[in-house]
Amino acid sequence: MLYLSKTLLLVCAIACIGDVWAQANKSGSFKTVVIDAGHGGKDPGAIGKSVKEKDIVLNVALKVGEYLKKELPELEVIYTRKNDIFVELDERAEIANHAKADLFVSIHANSISNPKIHGAETFVLGLHRSQENLEVAKKENSVIVLEDDYTTKYEGFDPNSTESYIIFELMQNIYLDQSLEAASIIQEQFEERVGRHNRGVKQAGFLVLRKTAMPSILVELGFLSNKNEEKFMSEEEGQTYLASAIFRSIRDYRNKFEARNSIVKQIEKDVIEFRIQIAASNSELKKDAAPYKLFNDVWMFKDGKQYKYTTGLASDYGAISRELEKVKKKVPDCFIVAFKNGEKVPVSSVR
Repeated sequence: MLYLSKTLLLVCAIACIGDVWAQANKSGSFKTVVIDAGHGGKDPGAIGKSVKEKDIVLNVALKVGEYLKKELPELEVIYTRKNDIFVELDERAEIANHAKADLFVSIHANSISNPKIHGAETFVLGLHRSQENLEVAKKENSVIVLEDDYTTKYEGFDPNSTESYIIFELMQNIYLDQSLEAASIIQEQFEERVGRHNRGVKQAGFLVLRKTAMPSILVELGFLSNKNEEKFMSEEEGQTYLASAIFRSIRDYRNKFEARNSIVKQIEKDVIEFRIQIAASNSELKKDAAPYKLFNDVWMFKDGKQYKYTTGLASDYGAISRELEKVKKKVPDCFIVAFKNGEKVPVSSVR
């Protein structure tokens, strides 16, 4: 086994985050997302009784991209692979950094000796808090032994040596909060919309995340070692549900990202928000009511004694007007409403 001194590990850690610091202060709109289908080619990943991880995650990744391109055409979607090829871990991060991505999503499927264990979990770069998290990281990092001259490329990192993981104690993930936010949104979607057992958001030392200069997460869709989850993940319907959950998570994270940036830019100005009203009721509607069935992003506000329901959010009237045309296809009598510093105001006063 190869062991690194803490001094050498510190030097390696500083080198790893150089690009991260270079992009740390970038701001603006959410323009680019990188979808990373784990494994591929000569690396099958986890193997179930009838399927391989590399095939499942590629199918899900491509579906996620299709949803994004259809629903958010202004967003640039970049894949680390679109077919069954082997892509080295460092190259995956380089693709994201070169694109100056705003979010990196690496998609995987898990496997473990206990066939009863099931559920979805999402990881961010950090310290492994349990032996189980460390074992997941070791499994995903072991792919580097298939790469040429991996001991030089990864500064002597041995994926099977616990001591090598000291490097992640020395690294400071400046995107930790944003990564945790994105991971939490995905886990909520898996649980609430797909009915997956929520194994939570976790931290561990994944090489594929260590050089990404943006918020980054690694999603484990489920366990191929569990027969029910293998069946679910291998079927078209299951993959569609999983991809849809990831798409909605990216969309929701993007909305929060842009809302935060809008507030920062207007910290000394009035905050103007435009939304599209789609329903009104004298009593609060349940979650299975029409507005929630028609739209994923529904926001309710109280106006006098009435409960009013909206979809969409923009700080620009032109943007919300374009969104209005889409919403009218489902709710013909919908209309734009405006808010100034959180208070409802006439649209004409803030256009």
